[in-house]
Amino acid sequence: MKRKIVFILNPISGTNSKAGIPKLIEKTINKDLFDYEIIPTEYAGHASKIATEAKERGVNVVVAVGGDGTVNEVARAIVHSDTALGIIPCGSGNGLARHLLLPMNIRKAIEVINKCEIHDLDYGIINGYPFFCTCGMGFDAFVSMKFAESGKRGPISYVENVLHEGLKYKPETYEIQDENGTTRYRAFLISCANASQYGNNAYIAPQASMSDGLMDVIIMEPFDMLDAPQISIDMFNKTLNKNSKIKTFKCKKLHIHRSKSGVIHYDGDPVMSGEDIDVELQEKGIKIIVNPDANKNLRKPNALQSAASELFNEINIVREDITKQGRHIQALSKILQRKLNI
Repeated sequence: MKRKIVFILNPISGTNSKAGIPKLIEKTINKDLFDYEIIPTEYAGHASKIATEAKERGVNVVVAVGGDGTVNEVARAIVHSDTALGIIPCGSGNGLARHLLLPMNIRKAIEVINKCEIHDLDYGIINGYPFFCTCGMGFDAFVSMKFAESGKRGPISYVENVLHEGLKYKPETYEIQDENGTTRYRAFLISCANASQYGNNAYIAPQASMSDGLMDVIIMEPFDMLDAPQISIDMFNKTLNKNSKIKTFKCKKLHIHRSKSGVIHYDGDPVMSGEDIDVELQEKGIKIIVNPDANKNLRKPNALQSAASELFNEINIVREDITKQGRHIQALSKILQRKLNI
């Protein structure tokens, strides 16, 4: 018996035209295995409606054809069901697809769907909003909001927003409570990761797994302009966890309190939220088509990347110590000057 599959196509995700995708699906999909249909979205939230209706009529697989926003809309409609999620990545970042090591080539992504290897994987919820890749607060949520307000798409626009807003952003103080107690942090951002990256191979949580029943919590401490290049390099080299400005731990459930309301994000979509934020992992709550031929070593940094990261971070630690010592010397000098009435 053939499986039923629905392709949910977002015609405006990413930066490229989707006009040729229906013909490519028709040419590549295994018609001996699947009865398929293609449904384009017409408005925000339409993908969730289509996916819900597909689930209710017993469709086996729904495929999100778009970026992380489309993937989130489709996926949240089919959690805790027998309907599986497939992904044809056509967005600006494609964070979840990249974490899953799915091909960025559309034809090859369809061929992965033809193999139809399905795994039960984790997802998370932040203040009632499901996320499948990452969620967070602080600078990354702030940039997500500015990115959405700009109306532009693509990595260049994202970098423009990061560079423009990063110079003005002020860190906040957070109280973080998990299974081990409560800790206060002053942080530039806090990210909770189910998957390893934001998208475009920017690895915020290089150790994250979607099948370990835990989320990775990343706390980025305040840093100066001299630290920023190394943080960026570490993020793209999958070595951010080695950076001296990064604190990480794993947990299943988290409560965060901040001094004022503000923006949070779920899979890059910004939304305003209050002072209290609850994040929780849902273990094996969604079925997803994975790439059976993926080389999982691609998720790990190579030896040169790891060695370079450790070297530069040791240099940063020495620089920080020298800076602190310099401040102490300056303070002592001022005290001596006052005592001697100089």
